[in-house]
Amino acid sequence: MAAPISSSSMKSSLKPLSRGSSRRPLTTYATAKQITFDTESRNKLQVGINKVADAVQVTLGPRGRNVVLDQSFGVPQVINDGVSIARAIDLEDPVENAGAQLVKEVAGRTNDNAGDGTTTASILARELIKYGLQNVTAGANPVNIKRGMDKCCAELVNILESKAQPVTGRSDIKAVASISAGNDDYVGEMIADALDRVGADGVLSIESGQGLETTVDVEEGMEIDRGYISPQFVNNQEKLRVDYEECKILITDHKIENVAQVVPILEKINQEARGAPLLIMAEDVTAEALATLVVNKLRGVLNVCAIRAPGFGERRKALLQDIAIVTGGEFIAKDIGMELEAVELEDLGTARKATIYNSTTTLIADAGNKEDIKARVAQIKKELENTDSVYDTEKLSERIAKLSGGVAVIKVGANTEAELEDRKLRIEDAKNATFAAVEEGIVPGGGTALLRLSEEVPAIAAKLEDEEERLGALILEKALKAPCRIIGFNSGVDGDVVVEKLRGKEWSTGFNAMSGEYCNMMEAGVLDPAKVTRSGLQNSVGIAGIMLTTQAVMCEKPELAAAARAAAAAAAMAAGGGGGGGGGMGMF
Repeated sequence: MAAPISSSSMKSSLKPLSRGSSRRPLTTYATAKQITFDTESRNKLQVGINKVADAVQVTLGPRGRNVVLDQSFGVPQVINDGVSIARAIDLEDPVENAGAQLVKEVAGRTNDNAGDGTTTASILARELIKYGLQNVTAGANPVNIKRGMDKCCAELVNILESKAQPVTGRSDIKAVASISAGNDDYVGEMIADALDRVGADGVLSIESGQGLETTVDVEEGMEIDRGYISPQFVNNQEKLRVDYEECKILITDHKIENVAQVVPILEKINQEARGAPLLIMAEDVTAEALATLVVNKLRGVLNVCAIRAPGFGERRKALLQDIAIVTGGEFIAKDIGMELEAVELEDLGTARKATIYNSTTTLIADAGNKEDIKARVAQIKKELENTDSVYDTEKLSERIAKLSGGVAVIKVGANTEAELEDRKLRIEDAKNATFAAVEEGIVPGGGTALLRLSEEVPAIAAKLEDEEERLGALILEKALKAPCRIIGFNSGVDGDVVVEKLRGKEWSTGFNAMSGEYCNMMEAGVLDPAKVTRSGLQNSVGIAGIMLTTQAVMCEKPELAAAARAAAAAAAMAAGGGGGGGGGMGMF
């Protein structure tokens, strides 16, 4: 937080912007562009793609290696996480960097959709683009190749979904988590223990511990299916989320359209709660109110984030009351005349930790009264007994689970900061993979499912009438063999030999890189979530299609871009320096 702000300063500065207000003109800086076409552009893009894929593929499989990330401050990170490695890569050549960004997009989309499988998705994208460009350069029509890839991918997804088996118990959960964490049985056991305690639909949170030991505790809290209204609230850029500790929570069904509605409570937090983080949970935060909060957050004046309240109508009110009870706060309800301007600090809920993504919010709270929570659960159970509606039964059961399940908190211990960060990333991958497996089932791991899907491609390609569409399908067939081959290479054997030995075998037969054996992967506990495999396949095909149909690349000339950035920075500093006195929340 910034220095203390006077009440008058805050009130005068946090107000809607009138139409007649004077505004400093916005200055933009354009630079000359360099344009590359056809073969030159594709070749440079391919170089950038290869650099990212080469960096992430060394981590694939149980015998994959680590990658060291140098940082501008602090100790280097030693990690095994594909998406984190990809995000850290920026290349000097702008066209090569554009290619790198495409692979980062594949990894990011797969991570957003499934939470794991980013390395496999990056490898698939690289292979599809490599073989696709070879054929485009030889004269094939890229649009038809893309169409063939898309049609084949849709058929393969249907086959994958039909082959997936449901997660049946603790052993499956442990196996999926262990594989995702780099064959770490300890992590698999921990994730299984956590889900035993909060249930398969429960919430898992990962944070840094205080010692060397990694522990699992269940704390009061809940997950809400709403995320931040604006990405400008994000304070953890690497994870694209908001992280708060000892957070105050304003819980209301009011719509905040004018910042004056929340100025009184902002003053009280600043003066009496030492600038604690504030999470605003309202029907909506719109127009100038949202803009004011965002700008002051970016300036470091406010430590605030806003999310929309979950649910609709009467269900929204019930959910907000549930959240208020768990966090020890008061639900500021508009239908009983409660006004935001009259909110006191005691009315706010409290979370020991709040983690806010773009679509979900997890609260870990110990301020709620346990007896009040039990009474609330008992009340909902009575409502459940008295309803005949299938929909109401489902929603009431969800509320009971959220209130009584709590949050399993995994506190990660390690000897060094580098080891701690690597371990947290592995556990995060294991958590995401486990929930993905529960959602869509499991398939044989180690690249086996993709290898088996490659054997389905010739029959699919034969149904395509256009010759170049068939070519697109056959390019996908080649690419699907790459993950299994690379897992073999990373484990010290010839990956091409591995792929050849597995040709024509049963669906679950694969190469166990940990033991060096060819076996039934399902029986050996080498499993992948079907959702992770599906997301990686679909995202890589999507990005490859975009890449293959690219005819030109336009980007800034590096030497001119640097000069433009310097000019923009100087202008921003000049604008900030001339912004008038008063400090604090002065915006306009």
